[in-house]
Amino acid sequence: MNPHVTLHWFLPTYGDSRAIMSGGHGSGHETGEREGTLAYLTQMALAAESQGMESMLVPTGLSCEDAWLAAAALIPQTTRLKFLIAIRPGLVSPTIIAQQAATFQQLSGNRLLLNVVVGGEDHEQRAFGDDSTKEQRYRRAAEVLEITDQLWNSAEEVTFRGEHTWVEKVVLRVRPEVSPQIFFGGSSQPGIEVAARRADVYLTWGEPPAQAKAKIDRVSEAAAAEGRELEYGIRFHIIARPTSAEAWAAAQGQLDSIDPAEVRRIQEGLARSQSEGQRRMTELHQQGSEFEAGTDARSLEIAPNLWAGVGLIRGGAGTALVGSYEEVAQRIAEYREAGFEHFILSGYPNLEETFQVGEGVVPALQRLGVDVANR
Repeated sequence: MNPHVTLHWFLPTYGDSRAIMSGGHGSGHETGEREGTLAYLTQMALAAESQGMESMLVPTGLSCEDAWLAAAALIPQTTRLKFLIAIRPGLVSPTIIAQQAATFQQLSGNRLLLNVVVGGEDHEQRAFGDDSTKEQRYRRAAEVLEITDQLWNSAEEVTFRGEHTWVEKVVLRVRPEVSPQIFFGGSSQPGIEVAARRADVYLTWGEPPAQAKAKIDRVSEAAAAEGRELEYGIRFHIIARPTSAEAWAAAQGQLDSIDPAEVRRIQEGLARSQSEGQRRMTELHQQGSEFEAGTDARSLEIAPNLWAGVGLIRGGAGTALVGSYEEVAQRIAEYREAGFEHFILSGYPNLEETFQVGEGVVPALQRLGVDVANR
């Protein structure tokens, strides 16, 4: 049987851009030269659907529009596409989260997935009126996911009293026909422990294959101790072109548009990040310490076709797969061999890069004997 992959795309509700956009991961507001209007978000969703993407990741945070409302607005515009909605457990009642999910499933025809984001930075959480620590947020997330799981799957009244969360004698009026899959990321030990107990898909940002495989091994061992098996997903930006030279020229153009002063400003903020995943991302390019105007894009190639240039000014996912359609397909196949089934991709601009992947990379994957969902 051929290996298979499931490709997902990204919905930048803050807008789209041809250049790498700064911000992300609690570092401030992002804006693109293309405004994230409903008309443009619809264009992106239809492009993703037409190119066989399984879902679109809808982000959460101060830099984004509300993920639930943005995704709900796109339900009638699409027919098959799912929405991987990012949520922050603990900011609202777990009963409300369970209701939102059940309603979305009913209105969309079961096209909801959930990406659980505990919140990597205390200062951003305080903007939402939350003064918890990161360790407390992981424990709270585990409680919220336990409650929502019971509400979605039990006809009995649910009463739960935990360290951070409680509900009493609650039954959903209508339970979802299909409970949404839970995607969960966290590189620290507390994050891995919660994922092992409560996630369906463990997510990580794009690291070199050996490092990414080592993380899968850690999570798999923790899940096995809970009597569970997980699926695994990885998040990349992507610059795919017919030839390698064209792809690296595009990467060079993006790098040349970056102001070294902006790199220093962004990296000073990210250096204070409490996120273990963010620390691992910034280490890939040494916190931009060697970046200056005129830097060769290939100097930031940290593994074959894996480029750390995005992370110079963007928090969170900071690596891109760069290369010809065949090279990018080979790298995806390599990560698939390491155990990753789900690939959450994005590009600059997201709209155009959707077609580079769908029309170029997907056929190259198929030629390698890799089955692609929805194709």
